Amino acid sequence: MNYDFIILVQTFINGLFVGGIYAMVAIGLTLIYGVMIILNFAHGEFLMLGMYVAFWSFTLLGLDPYLSIPIAAITVFIIGALIQNLLVRRVLESHPLNQIVLLLGVSMLIMGLVQFFWTAEPRSIHVWYETEVFQWLGLRFSIPRTVAFFTAMISSFLLYLFLQKTRVGSAIRAVSQSRDGAQLMGINVNNIYMITFGLGAAVTAIGGVVLTPNYRMIPTVGQAFGVTAFVVVVLGTMGNFIGAFVGGLIIGVVEAYAGLYLGGDVKLIASMAVFILILLLKPSGIFGGKKT
Repeated sequence: MNYDFIILVQTFINGLFVGGIYAMVAIGLTLIYGVMIILNFAHGEFLMLGMYVAFWSFTLLGLDPYLSIPIAAITVFIIGALIQNLLVRRVLESHPLNQIVLLLGVSMLIMGLVQFFWTAEPRSIHVWYETEVFQWLGLRFSIPRTVAFFTAMISSFLLYLFLQKTRVGSAIRAVSQSRDGAQLMGINVNNIYMITFGLGAAVTAIGGVVLTPNYRMIPTVGQAFGVTAFVVVVLGTMGNFIGAFVGGLIIGVVEAYAGLYLGGDVKLIASMAVFILILLLKPSGIFGGKKT
């Protein structure tokens, strides 16, 4: 097989693997927006919390990072639900600027608390498979990235099934379509908001957990992923589940090829370029209208 072609295919695969994580983070963000019509500027911090839960589960309990996924998901779901119930609920009817200020404050508070309790010292998890790869058709597949990608795909699919096939999922979709109509049908909208915010936080935390064998963690690690999630959500259309999934994969591949041809330092610039082009050419995103 031609060497240049292998490089192109390898870059595409690497981009997909990173894009799977972007998709998970963006799905959590777009789920919250699609139901509550609020931009969660503290979203990246839930990914960071997932990473720290995995770290302490590994350090204190000896759990493999992937086995700590249920612990991280439940823990961060509770944190997200509490934040929504105690803070976010009070500004849902307020001016959007009040919502932005509150969630930026929540973001800084979470980072500050993590730094206060665990310091800003970089931490990492070392497992036997962190540098292991397997080869197929001349391509190299990192075991941690492969596991992260398929975990992201399975988690996204399970969340989609939950939204489509369960009563709570149906209630979430009903609230996203019409809050007043859902209330007339007897749905407790405040509870649905709390569950939705918790779910968005939990799926993002899972993305953080599967990153831990490859990424060092610091209190600000979630910010870059949060910014990329906003790009993905705009690309795939605000509030669109499938759009966030596809958009995450697209941004991952774009960044991979930008890193290959222009250098690793310009990957974020490439994402921002896509963001600007979408805003200029198709502000509604590639999937058009809102859909959860």
